[in-house]
Amino acid sequence: MKIDRLILAFAFVVAVGVSPVLAQPRPAGAPAQGPANANVPESKIALIYSDAFLDSKAGIARFGTLVTTLNREFQPRQTELQTMQQRIQTLTEDIQKTASVADPKTTQTKQDQLDQLKKDFQRKGEDAQTAYDRRRKEMFTPLQDDIGKALEIYAKAHNINVIIDGSQVPLVYAADALDITRAFINDFNSKNPATAAVTPGTSPQ
Repeated sequence: MKIDRLILAFAFVVAVGVSPVLAQPRPAGAPAQGPANANVPESKIALIYSDAFLDSKAGIARFGTLVTTLNREFQPRQTELQTMQQRIQTLTEDIQKTASVADPKTTQTKQDQLDQLKKDFQRKGEDAQTAYDRRRKEMFTPLQDDIGKALEIYAKAHNINVIIDGSQVPLVYAADALDITRAFINDFNSKNPATAAVTPGTSPQ
């Protein structure tokens, strides 16, 4: 695996999705279709763009706090990988520059060191990514759950029957008046401060 791909794979990216449609579950045993002569219910539909939750300035504040905490926890590993990458680059350039004049045994020794360093780099990168993904899920799952519950409460409070996530569902057209994204974010932030406790976890070291 190439060095640049390893670094790219270790990029700290957090993407948390929200259920595309929020609606009341169908009661067990209820018919899938009502009587033919039943009145058509009046439905109030709202639109939300969950990708706006991640905005560092205008999104859900707890996201930013968790991202900062998560990246801080893994900064030592990221620094270690960057240092190893620099060593690999330096050793590679040294071998290339001296290959034509250096003793073959010396060149081979350096090449063996380089090969081992690349293997260590790949292993540490994969281990770090696995640990990061596990910790990310541990930290963000509670927030996802809180957002889902808050959306349901918000919908009931505003007599909304269905909430569609425009970040996940392609839309041909939707009136601006249907968009509750900003109103929901403001409501959630007012009730869920950014300083909420982070789920404890094991050290990534």
